[in-house]
Amino acid sequence: MADDSLVARVRGLWEQLAAGPVSFPANGGVAIAASPDSRLCPPSFAGVVRVGDAAIVTAPDDDQADLLREVLEHARVDSLVCISGLGAMLPVNEVLGPAALGYVSRDEFRPARNGAAIMCRAPGQGDVRVLVESVGPDDADESGIEEISSPVFVVCEGSEVLAAAGYHMWPASTAHLCVLTAPQQRGRGLARQVASAAVSHALDADLLVQWRARSAASRRVAAALGFRELGDQLSVRLGE
Repeated sequence: MADDSLVARVRGLWEQLAAGPVSFPANGGVAIAASPDSRLCPPSFAGVVRVGDAAIVTAPDDDQADLLREVLEHARVDSLVCISGLGAMLPVNEVLGPAALGYVSRDEFRPARNGAAIMCRAPGQGDVRVLVESVGPDDADESGIEEISSPVFVVCEGSEVLAAAGYHMWPASTAHLCVLTAPQQRGRGLARQVASAAVSHALDADLLVQWRARSAASRRVAAALGFRELGDQLSVRLGE
């Protein structure tokens, strides 16, 4: 587990995003609140975020919050971010996630070495747009590449962008990493190289650097750069 100061910073981020009267229990367990403005999840969903041995849950209204308290208040924390575990306890109609939440400190960061030349682009620049259009909408949405507010770090071959990375500024001085590689270029280590440049840029600005990943390949890239998975995020739409 990462040091206590990093865990506290991560929990502070998600408590702010919860936008409601909820905080991670100091001694572990789960806290649940109604918060229609929660950014833990899309509107009308319940959102679950675990960090370490504690979790927070937001519901879109009081009725769902009461149901979640009744069912989840004494559940094991790790079961809250498990699809099968939640499905056994609640009437789940739709699930988004789970996604692993990874973070890295300056001391733990392992930058990529001896890779391709990294160049810098402004967000939304034309050759980056071509990369986005070369992948399916699901890949583009998952990467978050169109939400980048930092410089975009790219590897190119001629005029073609093969891979790109940057970050989107979240609350609590958080840099949310966004990485995308052209489908035919995957497996060459390009994601690690562009992501390394983006992480270094964020750490130099003293930002909390977050890598949220669902696929095994994305999680491997994060681990190679020194990220530790401190928690998970899951969203569910409840039925009757």
